[in-house]
Amino acid sequence: MIELAEITKTYRMGEVDFTVLSGVSLKVQSGELIAIMGPSGSGKSTIMNIIGCLDRPTSGTYRFEDREIDTMTDDELASIRNAKIGFVFQTFNLLTRFSALKNVEVPLIYSGVPARLRKERAVPLLEKVGLADRMHHKPTELSGGQQQRVAIARALVNNPPLLLADEPTGNLDSRSGEDILKILTGLNEQGVTVIIVTHDQNVAARCKRIINVKDGQILNDQVRA
Repeated sequence: MIELAEITKTYRMGEVDFTVLSGVSLKVQSGELIAIMGPSGSGKSTIMNIIGCLDRPTSGTYRFEDREIDTMTDDELASIRNAKIGFVFQTFNLLTRFSALKNVEVPLIYSGVPARLRKERAVPLLEKVGLADRMHHKPTELSGGQQQRVAIARALVNNPPLLLADEPTGNLDSRSGEDILKILTGLNEQGVTVIIVTHDQNVAARCKRIINVKDGQILNDQVRA
């Protein structure tokens, strides 16, 4: 599904080049549940941003579903992000003026889906994440755990084969975090490829494969029995 080959990423800061990734190579098969771990500044979030087509590598090759990503236009990358990849972030990134239902519908608006069909697709997902009775509430009227459930429903509304989660339990209490992990692992059991960026050992322990990153390189890549 995913193949990174000798990926580097360098940022220009003033007159100095700052290398974040140095020769990262990685393959991900469809249906995997992976944790990418590492200390702050290790490059783990940069790897996720490149996989998610949010950033481009400085050098190296990235293939997604046998398509060369590096040579695509910005519009082509945006299309892949919308149709193929769901994103869940630590800070939820919900639109505060919209209800939970409208937040979930946002990717469908960008896809040009008519209003009636948007609702037909969004409502079952909110029911799936346990928010049937909260779908007309705005984010400010929801707990952190409920907001993250809305974010997961939004990430799934285009039925993407890949879900990327960046510290999805980082802003949650332990009970809400456990609920979110159950949703993510349940989605994986249904066939969705899930990659979680985390510093939490308890989160990583729920994954079938753990990739440790340090100083822009992969230290080890372990598949759990």
